[in-house]
Amino acid sequence: MSLGLTINGTHVPPGSSDIVSLHVGKLPSGARITIKTHVFCGPKPGPTVLLLAGLHGDEINGIEILRRCLASEMFRNLRKGNVLVIPILNIYGFINFSREVPDGKDVNRSFPGSMTGSLASRVARILTKKVLPVIDMALDLHTGGDNRFNYPQIRYTRNDSDSLTLARDFAAPFVIEKGVIPKSLRKMAKEQKIPMLVFEGGEALRLDGFVIETAMKGISRMFARQDMLHEVNNPRPEHLVHFKKTSWIRARQAGIFIWSKKSGTQIVKGETLGSIYDPSGSIRVPVVASRNGYILGHNNTPVVHQGDALFNIGYESEIIRL
Repeated sequence: MSLGLTINGTHVPPGSSDIVSLHVGKLPSGARITIKTHVFCGPKPGPTVLLLAGLHGDEINGIEILRRCLASEMFRNLRKGNVLVIPILNIYGFINFSREVPDGKDVNRSFPGSMTGSLASRVARILTKKVLPVIDMALDLHTGGDNRFNYPQIRYTRNDSDSLTLARDFAAPFVIEKGVIPKSLRKMAKEQKIPMLVFEGGEALRLDGFVIETAMKGISRMFARQDMLHEVNNPRPEHLVHFKKTSWIRARQAGIFIWSKKSGTQIVKGETLGSIYDPSGSIRVPVVASRNGYILGHNNTPVVHQGDALFNIGYESEIIRL
């Protein structure tokens, strides 16, 4: 709990806002690359919350969510605490329409990073060194990968009651318990005892109005529950679906893939979810649900190879009443 905020040597007083630039490096042309951090400080002490997008440069939906939060001046009238908004962390990936940085490395597998390492490692190190030490909780916005659409969902860290509470406050349609991945941002946050949520929604290089609206409502609810923003006409849903496990249904053969059940749908074991067709038209292989559950994400790729991931299924679920 702090009054005002100091980041990268810049102090932002209570009741004010500023934009702090974190220097990452240069392009081969010599142009400087900086991470713009929007800082909002409330008039009274409270938690410091990080909102982050663009860790993967092609996940534009998350970037647009934070852009709209800033454009709507959502955080201009904080009741207390501080908010850090980083709309684009991976500048290199963003300008190259790429998940990774130019050397092919994933920033989200590069933590805690090093300032003498690769580009991905440098970006990770700046976040680890400059941002994580000043925050109390975080929300990291993502989408599905190439041609994979994710239904709006919140992922929280297994055995972390604080992040589960935040997930309930956000109130996305689906809540998923997940372990942490080595060298990921969420693993780094767990080691520093920072509750961190990961929002997943939409797909790479695409904007989706439903996903954007769902995320903005969730952010507003989360801050209202922290008493950092005034309540608005944004009622919580009556319940959430909570999942303990997920798995992929994969293509049994190559061909033209057409789904008939989309993300967000409840399914039963043995139900046909789509079909794979031989281009000659002589063979059709149904894609069948292997268990009861819900479709968390689906593949929009029209041509698939044997073994490709087609449907992400959530199971071992329970209804959480709010």
